[in-house]
Amino acid sequence: MNIGFVGLGKMGFNMVEHLLEVGREVTIYDISAEAVSSLTLQGATPAGSLESLAVILQRPRVIWLMVPAGKPVDDVLQGLAPFLDQGDIVVDGGNSRYSDSQKRANQLREKGVVFLDAGTSGGLEGARHGACIMVGGDPDGFAVIEPLLQDICVPDGYGHMGPSGAGHYVKMVHNGIEYGMMQAIGEGFDLLETSGFDLDHEQVASVWTNGSVIRGWLMELAAQAFKRDGRLGYLEGKIADSGEGRWTVEAALEQQVSIPVIGASLFRRYRSRSADNFSDKVVAALRHEFGGHGFTSES
Repeated sequence: MNIGFVGLGKMGFNMVEHLLEVGREVTIYDISAEAVSSLTLQGATPAGSLESLAVILQRPRVIWLMVPAGKPVDDVLQGLAPFLDQGDIVVDGGNSRYSDSQKRANQLREKGVVFLDAGTSGGLEGARHGACIMVGGDPDGFAVIEPLLQDICVPDGYGHMGPSGAGHYVKMVHNGIEYGMMQAIGEGFDLLETSGFDLDHEQVASVWTNGSVIRGWLMELAAQAFKRDGRLGYLEGKIADSGEGRWTVEAALEQQVSIPVIGASLFRRYRSRSADNFSDKVVAALRHEFGGHGFTSES
């Protein structure tokens, strides 16, 4: 299967490196000539335009998008659509809003093209060495890309969540939970910071990653961040958000479901942009460690 890949940002670049490493043929397109050149040297086939990408790929085509949510996805789909044929599959692996994915699936279905929404988790490390992917859309289309998912995911780290929109909905809730978990970690270390015990935060986080109830990857990332600087002096405490937390709270309001922890963690991010404290620095550090996210709301 020759895969088309559009979007070579931090996540997309790592995913293509992973695909090449496992022996997949990948045709790539991105507005960054530097990213295209680097991956071409590693064995990818470059395409100078979306039309060229479509021409190079074998039919039925499988094209994976890793571009920012919203208008960028629509722009790519608009650019690709004239060159797609019945039976082709387009996968949106970014963090699009689930309702947008439902609309896009309906639009492409009229052309006979399958659109799958694939929420991708695992950060930069997962993109490079094994991700977790939640897919929504046509089950036959999912069956076509399943061998590809087996290549790029950790064992048991992918699944078909349901009809169009389900993959991105599950990923949205996943990220809402992530907001709450990171906020709790940040607040805990804020309490430790003000305890008067002159604690070594790296040591605490390292101990907590081994056998404790709250062990896990986020705690490992906390230890990693504190190893760099035990007081996170290289950071501002301004925490950006990329949309999923807001969408989760909006969905909860529509469905009349109480999610006070997730809601509070979202509002805390807003608050962080007007003041600075240690818990915000911890959350900002966690986001940077797993996703390479910037340290300020402008990043």
